[in-house]
Amino acid sequence: MDNRPVYINKHTNLLELEEHIYHLVDAEVPNVYRNLFPYDEVPKVAFNNRVVPHNMPDDIWITDTTFRDGQQSRAPYLPEQILTMYDYLHKLGGPKGIIRASEFFLYSKKDRDAVYKCMERGYKFPEITSWIRANKKDFELVKDIGLKETGILVSCSDYHIFYKMKMTRKECMNYYLGVIRECLEMGVSPRCHLEDITRSDIYGFVIPFCLELMKLQDEYKIPVKIRACDTMGYGVNFSGAVIPRSVQGIIYGLVTNANVPSENLEWHGHNDFYKAVVNSTTAWLYGACGVNCSLFGIGERTGNTPLEAMVFEYAQLKGTLDGMDTTVITELAEYYEKEIGYRVPSRTPFVGRSFNVTRAGIHADGLLKNEEIYNIFNTEKLLNRPVMVAVSNSSGLAGVAHWINAYFQLKEERRVDKNCELVIEVKKWVDEEYESGRVTTITDAELIQCIDGICKKIGVNLI
Repeated sequence: MDNRPVYINKHTNLLELEEHIYHLVDAEVPNVYRNLFPYDEVPKVAFNNRVVPHNMPDDIWITDTTFRDGQQSRAPYLPEQILTMYDYLHKLGGPKGIIRASEFFLYSKKDRDAVYKCMERGYKFPEITSWIRANKKDFELVKDIGLKETGILVSCSDYHIFYKMKMTRKECMNYYLGVIRECLEMGVSPRCHLEDITRSDIYGFVIPFCLELMKLQDEYKIPVKIRACDTMGYGVNFSGAVIPRSVQGIIYGLVTNANVPSENLEWHGHNDFYKAVVNSTTAWLYGACGVNCSLFGIGERTGNTPLEAMVFEYAQLKGTLDGMDTTVITELAEYYEKEIGYRVPSRTPFVGRSFNVTRAGIHADGLLKNEEIYNIFNTEKLLNRPVMVAVSNSSGLAGVAHWINAYFQLKEERRVDKNCELVIEVKKWVDEEYESGRVTTITDAELIQCIDGICKKIGVNLI
C-alpha cells in the first residue's frame, strides 16, 4: 500500500505525491557514464523523454565569480583594480541588487586587502563572500574577517570521488558532512560547490547528500546553499535529455527531491560546448534563483557564463532591467582595456568593438535609413555604444555617411547623407585604396586623417 502523503505545492497550487526518500548508493566501482562520455569520442546526448515543468522563482539574480574563478585563469588583479570593479558591479546591479554577491579568495594578504577595501564601501549588494579550502583554519579566517558566507568545494562525480579523492561514496559524504558541520559550528553559512555535477550520479549520490545538507540547515538554522557546478560544460538544455547532462533534470531533482529551496540554489556553468549562457538561463527557468557568472566570461579553460550576458537574459525574461545600469558594461570593457590591459575579442556580444558594427554595404544603407533594421536594440541608449559601420570596398556611400555621423556623433541638423560632397570625396579615396590592391578594412585612424584633409580642402568643420 502506498501511504505517502499528498501535499499542496505552493508554487504551482497543485496536489503532489511526496517522493520517496533517496538513499546513498555506495557503489563498489565508479560510475563514469562511459556510454555518455567515451573519452576517445565526442560526448553523447541521450534522451529518455522525461520532461519536467517550468518553475522559475519569483525572484532571480546573478552572483559574481570574477575575483575567484575569473582570477584562476589570468594574472591576479591588484586590490585597487578589484575595488574599482566591485564599485562597477554595485552600480550595474542597480538599487534592487540584481548582482547579489561576489566571491573572493582569502589566501594571500593581497586577497584580504581587496576584501577589506570592498567591505569599507558598506554596500548591501553585491554581498562579499569567500571561497576557501575545507579546513578549520580557513573557517576561522572567514569568521575573523567578518564574512557571513563561504564557498566550499564538495566534488560530487565518481571521477572525483574515486580517482582524485581515493574514497568511496560513503566515506566522501561523511567527510563532506563533517566539514560542513565545522563551518556551521563557526556560525558561517556554507555554499557547497557540487563540482562536476553533470557527470555525477544524481539520485545515487547528489540527492542523498543534499538531503543530509538540508537536515544540517534545519539543525543549525543557518542557510546551507547549493551551487550546481557544470565544471566541464557538459550540461544541455534539451527537453527530455537524460541526467546527469540535463540541466532542468538536475535543478528539478535538487528542488523537488532534495528539498533545496530555490533561494539557496545557483548554477555555475562553463562554456566548453558553447552552452554556458543557455544553460544558466535554463537553470533560472526550472527553479534556481541564482546563476554564477564572471565578467566577460573570463574563467577556467573556455570560461564561465558571461555576467553581462545574463544581465540581458534577465531583462528578456522579466521584461525589465529592474534598475540595472547597463551602460556600466561598456565602462567595464573600457576599464579592462585601458587599466588592466585586456581586450575583449572584437565580436563578443555587447562588449566587443565590432559587436554592433556592420560591414556590408546593403546593410549600411538600411542603417542609414533606420538603424532598427540592423541593430539588436538601442545600443546607444542601453550601452552608450552607437551602431557603427566599418568602411571597406563594399560599404558604399551610405556606409561612409553612417560612419561619419556615428563617429563624430553628429546631431540631426548636422548629419551628412550619401549625396554630401564630403561623403563623395571620402568614397573616392576609399575606392582608390581598393583599386590599388588593398584587401583590409579601412581603419578609424586612416578615415580620420582622410576626412580631416578633405574638410580643410572644401571648407567643412565637423566639430
